[in-house]
Amino acid sequence: MNAYEEYMKAIVQPMRQELVDAGFTELTTADEVHEFMATTKGVSLVVINSVCGCAAGSARPAVREALKEIKPDHLVTVFAGQDREATAAMRSYFEEVPPSSPSIAILRDGQLEYFIPREQIEGYEVEQIRDHIVGVLKQACNA
Repeated sequence: MNAYEEYMKAIVQPMRQELVDAGFTELTTADEVHEFMATTKGVSLVVINSVCGCAAGSARPAVREALKEIKPDHLVTVFAGQDREATAAMRSYFEEVPPSSPSIAILRDGQLEYFIPREQIEGYEVEQIRDHIVGVLKQACNA
């Protein structure tokens, strides 16, 4: 690992930990993503994490708050710009939506049910994003 990669790894660790502490499993390799997608049943909340301000100030806090109201069967995350192969692998399962980070995908049995792109995160209040996530999860979990 070169000096830049080591520096970035250290910088993003708290950003990763924020979701791990909320119960998310990090998928850091393409193989982990493919294994998860091949075996997952039920409703999954997938967060494509990033280092940007809207991830820190909006997406991650909104996701954590939403989970206080409703929890899907699975919580997973990939980190855009850091775990590139894992992120590309996850995005390959919902190619119908343009790449976006941060973003949030709701899957049922590995199939995309709903997608919240950066455009519906950046510039919105945490409460608005939380309510959006909660509404979608309630529909997905009760379907």
